[in-house]
Amino acid sequence: MIFLRYESFRSYLRFYPVTSALLALNILVYILDLLSGHVLLTKGMFISYRGYNHYGFDEPWRYVTSLFLHLNLEHILFNMFSILVFAPPLERMLGHGRYAVFYLLSGVIGNLFSALALSETQGAGASGAIYGIFGAYLYLALMKKTLDEASRKTVYAILGFGIIYSFVVPRIGIWAHIGGLFGGFALAYIYDWYLLARRGR
Repeated sequence: MIFLRYESFRSYLRFYPVTSALLALNILVYILDLLSGHVLLTKGMFISYRGYNHYGFDEPWRYVTSLFLHLNLEHILFNMFSILVFAPPLERMLGHGRYAVFYLLSGVIGNLFSALALSETQGAGASGAIYGIFGAYLYLALMKKTLDEASRKTVYAILGFGIIYSFVVPRIGIWAHIGGLFGGFALAYIYDWYLLARRGR
């Protein structure tokens, strides 16, 4: 099971510096947003309306800033727990720099899916990027078949629960989740293809 964490706090910081930085940045931004009266959330959340900022292209920074903003305590706790537990194996597989790019691109793709699917949307949170992480694991489970059985079942169970939860609970960015999942799967495929192409030279 690759998702069990046995590291000490110091070892976690040393082995997974990007994941640690993402956790710290999300928590810091959440605190600053509370202190500002949610000014950061208003100015940084992702917004797309047909008559204003269509597809988010008028204010493109929101594609990234929204990934570090959260609506409430429950929202950030759930997302930070997911990053804490599930992100480290992927950072180790990809390497620190590639993992950072993968995380951000997955979140951006999630926001783009939301904008394309809905005439009006606004949202915030790391969940699009988190679903991208699960998309990479889904690729490893289905296409590469390199995940152990326990890890594979964990990925299937979390994705099944997450998709159902996204449809049942109101105000959940289902299209950002689906987009992040698709983005993570596609990026994992592209990276795998790149590695195979390099080995074939």
